[in-house]
Amino acid sequence: MSFRSIVRDVRDGFGSLSRRSFDVRLSGLHNRGKSQGSINDLSDNQASLVVQNSRWANLPPELLFDVIKRLEESESTWPARKHVVACAAVCRSWRSMCKEIVRTPESCGKLTFPVSLKQPGPRDVTIQCFIKRDKSNLTYHLFLCLSPAALLVENGKFLLSAKRTRRTTCTEYVISMDAENISRSSDTYIGKLRSNFLGTKFIIYDTQPPHSGANIPPPGRSKRFYSKKVSPKVPSGSYNIAHITYELNVLGTRGPRRMHCVMHSIPVSSLEPGGSVPGQPEQLLPPRSLEDSFRSMSFSKSLDRSTEFSSSRFSDIMGAATSTDVPDSEKSKLPLVLKNKSPRWHEQLQCWCLNFRGRVTIASVKNFQLIAAMPVPGTSQPAQAQPPPPDHDKVILQFGKVGKDMFTMDYRYPLSAFQAFAICLSSFDTKLACE
Repeated sequence: MSFRSIVRDVRDGFGSLSRRSFDVRLSGLHNRGKSQGSINDLSDNQASLVVQNSRWANLPPELLFDVIKRLEESESTWPARKHVVACAAVCRSWRSMCKEIVRTPESCGKLTFPVSLKQPGPRDVTIQCFIKRDKSNLTYHLFLCLSPAALLVENGKFLLSAKRTRRTTCTEYVISMDAENISRSSDTYIGKLRSNFLGTKFIIYDTQPPHSGANIPPPGRSKRFYSKKVSPKVPSGSYNIAHITYELNVLGTRGPRRMHCVMHSIPVSSLEPGGSVPGQPEQLLPPRSLEDSFRSMSFSKSLDRSTEFSSSRFSDIMGAATSTDVPDSEKSKLPLVLKNKSPRWHEQLQCWCLNFRGRVTIASVKNFQLIAAMPVPGTSQPAQAQPPPPDHDKVILQFGKVGKDMFTMDYRYPLSAFQAFAICLSSFDTKLACE
């Protein structure tokens, strides 16, 4: 039996399994002696039993490994890569095999499952994406570039979406995995970005708590909220994972924008040789369904960890992150600080320029490149002219304009797609005192 025949039979089997599970659900609705919740649980268990007892669940492990391995290698790009995702949704044994074969974006440079959006990107190359803005609906959609000409035809694989909401004292961007239903009450909500009134300070919140050793600043005023959501799987926690600051620049007298990002969930040691980002989602594929990738997380029940946007608090956070007056044993625990790469002044063009390597075509105040910021030497330590490590010179995130409502976003390790998207959203916000 050829490889293509096996794959074709598997696809046909998906349809028959879906029809059989649908029949099971219909038959369960005729049982009036049980509650609605019991009926749903019964139908889910019966549907799972149908899949587990199918012929595809009982394939020899060696054959299954060979099939999925060859499929994963041949379907390396979207939209063909959807077949790899389909294989992971067949049954438990297929899911476990996919978990063993499919590697993280850091290792293979590919986005496959939803959980990949919260895993660091590749070390040696960038993942190229683009953001499409809709001013009428105040929404932003992130897409994965499928080809070099993807921007011309606006063709890409949808990844994330965000919706802007202007409040009295701040602006919020709700980030979701659904292109249409963008709200905190949705089960696809994965985080948010919140700004102060001036648009100079931002905080990134994640529904997933960072690793236990993360240097998270203490929360400011905390308030309790009472959710009207019925499903217990909807994330309700807000964990502060990053601070973004834009330096005050009234009337643009100090040149282009200057920004710093303190990534509390990423230690500075992650850029060292052999370093890694701790606290990555280990559950590549959840036990129940592929769509629950971001729901199998710990989240608080009723506490919204809000943080004040006071200047003193942000100054303390920035000072603690960049200080070198700390013991050597604690330096590895300091959070990673990113800063925008300083542009150079072009005499002939009479403008500030950065080399975006053809990925940005329109000049805009929103354009930026982020690199790792080196700690400022303390007064007690003599400054030594040592070249920075190679990883500190690499552009970790770049963002720029290519059309009226089209922007490119290229990111790499140690940022994830979610973190990079949230940072880029901060550039869209109106900044009354920065330009």
